[in-house]
Amino acid sequence: MSPDLDTPTDLEPAAVNKISEALNVLLADAFALYLKTKNFHWHVSGRHFRDYHLMLDEQSDAIFATTDQLAERVRKLGGATLKSIGQIGKLQTIQDNNEDYVPPRDMLRELMEDNKHMAAAMRKAHKLCEEHDDTGTAALLEVFIDETERRTWFLFEASRQEGSNAA
Repeated sequence: MSPDLDTPTDLEPAAVNKISEALNVLLADAFALYLKTKNFHWHVSGRHFRDYHLMLDEQSDAIFATTDQLAERVRKLGGATLKSIGQIGKLQTIQDNNEDYVPPRDMLRELMEDNKHMAAAMRKAHKLCEEHDDTGTAALLEVFIDETERRTWFLFEASRQEGSNAA
């Protein structure tokens, strides 16, 4: 870290490093999930086109809105955050989907699973924050977990088979 970017904090340097690493993975995943959600928004087709198109646009906006807050939280703690698409590619755990065609229900199911993955990763990062008394990051993650669970719920409901609770 450049001394010019050394942000003062009362957290231990090891805590700053661990929390920053976890947040940077969440940030990389947020960018990957944002782009996948936009991809599906752009390429959805079929009889529910309008509903899915609008829902995926809303969801991608919500995901993108988390990116600046996550990156700025890393900087507030004194850590360094993402600098490039290449770094996102190295850190992301959300898998890309480059298929030429994905059936609409499969799109929703894939995004549902990705959002579940994000919520689990956020909970893990939240636990790390609690271990290091980082209440600011923990509180931010609590909001993002709730938003991610809401996206998961909407994707589940939109992709359910008629008259069935089956996934």
